[in-house]
Amino acid sequence: MAASLPPLPHSQRALVQDSAGQPVLAHDVTVPELRPKTLLVKTIAVSVNPCDYKMGTNFPTQGAIIGSDFVGKIVRIGPEVAELRPDLSIGDTVCGYIHGSNPAEPGNGAFAEYLRAHAQLVYKVPDGMQLREAAALGVGLLTAALSLWDALRLPASPEKPLASASPPVYVLVYGASTASGTMALQLLKLSGITPIATCSPRNFSLVKSYGASHVFDYADENTAEAIRRLTGNKLEYALDCITDNFSVACCYNTIARTGGRYITLELCPTEMRPKRRAVKHDWIFALDIFGEPIPLSKGYERAASPETHRFAIHWYRVFQGLINEGKLRAHPLHELEGGLEGVKEGVRLLKTGSISGEKFVGFLE
Repeated sequence: MAASLPPLPHSQRALVQDSAGQPVLAHDVTVPELRPKTLLVKTIAVSVNPCDYKMGTNFPTQGAIIGSDFVGKIVRIGPEVAELRPDLSIGDTVCGYIHGSNPAEPGNGAFAEYLRAHAQLVYKVPDGMQLREAAALGVGLLTAALSLWDALRLPASPEKPLASASPPVYVLVYGASTASGTMALQLLKLSGITPIATCSPRNFSLVKSYGASHVFDYADENTAEAIRRLTGNKLEYALDCITDNFSVACCYNTIARTGGRYITLELCPTEMRPKRRAVKHDWIFALDIFGEPIPLSKGYERAASPETHRFAIHWYRVFQGLINEGKLRAHPLHELEGGLEGVKEGVRLLKTGSISGEKFVGFLE
C-alpha cells in the first residue's frame, strides 16, 4: 500500500524561530519523519495561540518550527497506529495540537506544510464541520480539560453531569472571553455546573453565548464582593485565564472563607498570591499532555508525565464524541490572509494585544 502513495517532498516551507526567537518564513525546512505511533499530516489551516510567541520570547531556539493548533489531511500513518486508532485512514481530515517551538524536537510544528502528530491526540473532523473551526480547537480544549478535571478536580463532567435538581456548583472563569475561557464555559455548562465569568463589558454577550450564567466586569473593583454575594461566600473553584496581579487578587477574594482551589494558566510566583492556606493553588502546562520531558527553564521545566498523557488520550475521546454531536464550537475567529506570511503577522498582532474576543486562523494556501 505504501508503495502506491505519492512521494513526499524532502523540504517544505515553515515559520521558524530566528536567533532571537522571532518568526521568519523559511523555504528549505526538512519534512518531519514518521514515527510508529504518529501521523504525517499535510497542513490545511492553523490558528494562533499565545504560546506561539511566548515560547520564542522566553526560550528562543533558532530553527525551531513554530505552531500548535492545526487541521490537515493524513498522508502517512505509522505502523502502530492501526491498533491505536483503527478509525483513521490516509486521506482523513484531522485536527489537534502539537508541541511547536520545541527545543527537544525543533523539526516539528504546526506552522508548516507538513507536521507530525500523535495518533491518539487528534480529532477526526466530521463531515459538515468547517475547517477554520477545526483548526482552532486544539490548545483551548485540552487546556480547559486539564484545568477543570486534573487541577480543579470538579465533581461533574460532560460524561457525568450534575442532576438538574442538584444544588448549584459554581466555577469562576476569570478572563472568560479568551480562547481558553470560552472552551471552559462550554464544558462547564455541559457538566451541569454554573459558570461565572469575568471579562470586558464589550464581551458580555460573547461569554453568555458560550454558557456563562453570570458575568462581571473584570476591571470593576467591586467584582469580587459581587461574586461572593452571588455564591453566598461558598465559591470553591476559580480558573484564572489571565494571571496578573489584579486577576490573582480578585480570584483569591472570591473564594470561600473555608477555602477552595485556584488554577492559573501561567506560572504564578508566590509573591503574587495572597497568603491563604485554605486556597490550594496550581498552574497547568498543556505541553504535559504529550508525555515527554519538557526541557525548559525558569520554572517551566517538567519531567515526563505518563499520567497526564493518559488523561489527555481519554479526553480526546470524550471531546471527539462532543464534536461529532455538534456540542462544541470554536472561539470566534478572525481569518488571516496571505498563507504563512499572514500567520506570521497574526503572531505579531497577538503579541501586541491587537485582538480581543477572537482567535486568528489562517489557511496555508
